[in-house]
Parts: sequence; C-alpha cells; structure tokens
Amino acid sequence: MIGYLTFLRTQWPLLVFGFVTVFWGNFGQSFFVGWFSADIQESLGLSASAYGSAYSLGTLAAAATVAWAGAIIDRVSLRTYALSVSAGLCVAALLLSQTSALWMLVPGFFLLRLFGQSLLPHTGMTTMARYFDDNRGKAISVAMSGVPVGEVVLPLLAVMLIASIGWQATFLVVALSVVLILMPVLLWLLRKAAPQQALHAEIEAQRLGESPGRAKAVPMGRSVLLKDYRYWLALPALMASPFIMTAIFIHQNFIVMSKDWTLSWLATCFVVYGGMHWLCSLVSGVLVDRFKAVRLLPFILLPMLCALLLIAFVPGQWVALAMMILLGIGAGSTPPVTGALWAEIYGTRALGTIRSMNMAIVVLFSAISPVLVGYFIDRGTGVAGIFGACALYVAVALVLVCLSYPLNRSPIGVDSAAGMH
Repeated sequence: MIGYLTFLRTQWPLLVFGFVTVFWGNFGQSFFVGWFSADIQESLGLSASAYGSAYSLGTLAAAATVAWAGAIIDRVSLRTYALSVSAGLCVAALLLSQTSALWMLVPGFFLLRLFGQSLLPHTGMTTMARYFDDNRGKAISVAMSGVPVGEVVLPLLAVMLIASIGWQATFLVVALSVVLILMPVLLWLLRKAAPQQALHAEIEAQRLGESPGRAKAVPMGRSVLLKDYRYWLALPALMASPFIMTAIFIHQNFIVMSKDWTLSWLATCFVVYGGMHWLCSLVSGVLVDRFKAVRLLPFILLPMLCALLLIAFVPGQWVALAMMILLGIGAGSTPPVTGALWAEIYGTRALGTIRSMNMAIVVLFSAISPVLVGYFIDRGTGVAGIFGACALYVAVALVLVCLSYPLNRSPIGVDSAAGMH
C-alpha cells in the first residue's frame, strides 16, 4: 500500500481522472440500471419481455457502435474526447428522464450503454494504459476502483432517489451530475495533468525518432490484432468473464431457487463480493507491474472456474459466500491484467482502437448471455447443466489462453522497439 500512496501523491491528477470516468460510467452498468426496471415497466405498462427486449436491443446497438466510437480517442485530444463522451452520457440520461413510451427506451438505453457502460470507462482505462508504463498495473487498478465503489454507493442512492422523486427525475439528477460535477472536474484534472501528458508525448516522440508534435499516422491497429493468432486463442478466455458474470447476476433468482438459498443471504454475500473486487483489483495492479500482464493472463480464469464448479455441483448455504468471494477475486484481477496486456503486446499508439474493438465484443457477449441462458432455463435445464457447461467452457478457454500470449510474449507495437519496461 505504501507504493500506492506514493504513486497517488505524485500522479494524482491522471489517476483521479481515471477513477472518475470509470465511476460515472457505472450509470450505464446493468447493476445500476436494474434498480429502475420495475418502476419503468409499471410506469410504461410494459411486460418483462418487452422491457428486456428494449434493453437488449439498445445494448446490441451500442456493441455495434463502440468499436468506431472508441477508436476516435486515438485521433483527438483527451480533453475533447472526455468532454464529448460525458456530454453523451448527459443526453442519454435526459432522454430517459423524458421517456413516456416503449419506443423511447431503445435510443435511451443505446446512449446510456454506449457512453456509460462503454466509452467513459474506455476513456479512463485507455488513459491509464497509455500514460503509464512502469506503474501501468497500479494505474489501471486505481481507475477500476471506481467500479466496486459504485457497486457499494450507487444502488443505495438509486433506491433512495427513485423512492423520493421517481425514476424519471432520478435520471434527470444523473444528467445534472454530469454537467455540474463530472465535466468541470475532468477539465480541472486534465489541466493539472498537462505537464505529465506533455512529458509522455515527448518520450513517445523520442522512442519513434520524431520531434514532438510531428507524430506519424498510426500504422497499426485492428488489422494487426486480427492477424495475430494469439488473439484468437486468447479470445474465449477474454470473453468468459463478461458472458458468465452477466448470466449469474441477471439470473440470480434462478440460482437462489435452485440452490435453496435466500435473496437476503445472497445480498449479504454481495457485500463480500464488492470488498474482494476492490482488494484484488489493487493487489493485481501490483502483480502486473512486477510480473507483467502476459505472464498472469492464465490465472485470471481460475477463480471463475472454481466458482462455476461450486454453483453447479456443491450444495449448501456456504457455497453462496464462497462463490461471491471467488467471483470477486476474478472480477478484481481481470481488468488490470487485460487492460495492461494490449499495451504490453501492441504498444500504446493505437491502444484506443484495439481496446474499443474488444469492448464491442464484450458488450455483445453481455447482451447475448441473459438471452441464451434464459433460453435453457425456460426449457428446464438445471443449474448443474447450465453452469457445468460454463465450467467446461472456461476449462477449454484456460487451455487455449495458455497457448497464446504466455507461450509467445513477443511485442508487436510500434512503440515496443525500445522494450517493455
């Protein structure tokens, strides 16, 4: 922790920038939007299937857009991009605050999922990976702390506001928070971080043999990633967490009933999950800086594999606690490892392009997961069958990922010629 405190004291403007963007991105995450579901359905007279379809359609549209929108961060200033994405979240919240019919939900959810779930965290994570080298893992961990903090704070805030002023006015409060808090804070932090950004630009120019301000066009991006066989071997592992975690959280009632737990007990275990999520995120950041993400990549699947085997085959109330501890370890350790991996292997010049393409796949898998798992639940497949199959998938993905980047750690990025520090 001493290393973190020293790092925070010296680099706090960009680190706080990363944390704030990730935290405000929580307004587009399923765990926050889920608290509005019942009130929206009742207010608009929607069935669960109609509401779910609108949410899935908006999420799929966001998945189709995010690869293009996320790549823009490589071509414009960080200030312009951050403010534009923040404005997009504001528009999304304003649209939802005025929603009075089903057809208005789809564009509202589309904008909320695009700018909230995807592009605001993308802004913070790309900035951390791009502007830090030796401390990249810790920087990503600090930024990703915005997720567990949001998981603890925002549900309570949402419940209180919805109960007191209604769901539409609550979205209006979200929009106002963007204009009155988020955007001014981001501008202030970026002004404070300007010397650090200028130093990074100078170092990058020296690496590439250029003068500052005369950077060449980015010569690599998605094409290099897609031609790399290691990426395709690693992809099943990279997609395991968003697919399976979404399935577990969305269909938690099915798991509770199948395992003879209670919702109150599972809710208690969620507190432990949040704590483990945060703690393991910080620990993983230190490990990434010490051992490099490429070496740690296979290990991020082990907690999820153990959790799935417990869900599928082991009875008892204690399983809920063990499951949430393991899922918290996996959720906390995955972002620092995967976030640093792309910079280690492909460099930082096209980092936004590469991250946004992967983000599009993540959003797509998170949209497909509830529908696919729900299909098997509706046809009578039990918890052992569903999550046993998921465990088998993770086991296969674990073998494949060991054959990918860990087996061949050669960097490809244009800024990797000088070596990875």
